[in-house]
Amino acid sequence: MELNEVVKRARKLSSPYRVAKGKSFRLADCDPGDTDRFSDRDKPKAERVLKAGVEALIELQGMLYAQDRWSVLLIFQAMDAAGKDGTIKHVMSGVDPQGCQVVSFKAPSPEELDHDFLWRCVRHLPERGRIGIFNRSYYEETLVVRVHPELLARQKLPAKLATDSIWDERFEDIRNLERYLARNGVLILKFFLHVSKEEQLKRFISRLDEPGKNWKFCETDVAERAHWDAYMRAYEQVIRATASKHAPWYVVPADNKWFTRIIVAAAVIDGLASLGPHYPVVSDSRRRELDRIRASLE
Repeated sequence: MELNEVVKRARKLSSPYRVAKGKSFRLADCDPGDTDRFSDRDKPKAERVLKAGVEALIELQGMLYAQDRWSVLLIFQAMDAAGKDGTIKHVMSGVDPQGCQVVSFKAPSPEELDHDFLWRCVRHLPERGRIGIFNRSYYEETLVVRVHPELLARQKLPAKLATDSIWDERFEDIRNLERYLARNGVLILKFFLHVSKEEQLKRFISRLDEPGKNWKFCETDVAERAHWDAYMRAYEQVIRATASKHAPWYVVPADNKWFTRIIVAAAVIDGLASLGPHYPVVSDSRRRELDRIRASLE
């Protein structure tokens, strides 16, 4: 399939899940089980769609790398067991490792806690020509820290700065950072993989039942289920406060992993294509020089 045709289909597939204006966003309007026009019977077709998408990504990423003008930042946020790792693995499976970097953010280290809340992520921003993937990000500071206020005390903020307005202030800081990055050639795409509480439970049970998945199971993940409603409110507020045209959120249904991967791939394809990437054009003088080199080699 021609690249232009893949891009058109990708835009059509991903646009219903794109949030560029968050003011009226309601998470309750988003169905974690949505599969658009696909059904379980369409899984073979979905696999073909994803394969075509991965091939398009390879081509677009090659041009992005060669052009060396833009960089791309993909941010993935989700509840545990929503499928972030698998989505990143499948969607980026064919991308040249030289042009892609993945950073997974866990609990902050003592060194990270001695800096501002954006520091540990900013130091891993992708350079021009590369795709950077954040598995979790600075958004954790307005999600898990908000749900568990005791974590804020560990950040050593002066007491007079840790007020009730801190979350709005952090949203403002994030908006300013993302606008700054966009103005400096960074394409930002943010993904919330929206899994239902029921599907999360099934995946936790699967991790217990299947020996090959036992290593994935973590007791703290189960403990976080008790705060499900608080997390959903926090995610809704995050998306409302930080969705923008230059840094949109994609609220991706995550109860069906195969569909999640299609939508994420489609959104990345659409985003990359919007940059108009192309291979550098060789000047006439350089072409003549290359012809001379070719002649000498022959």
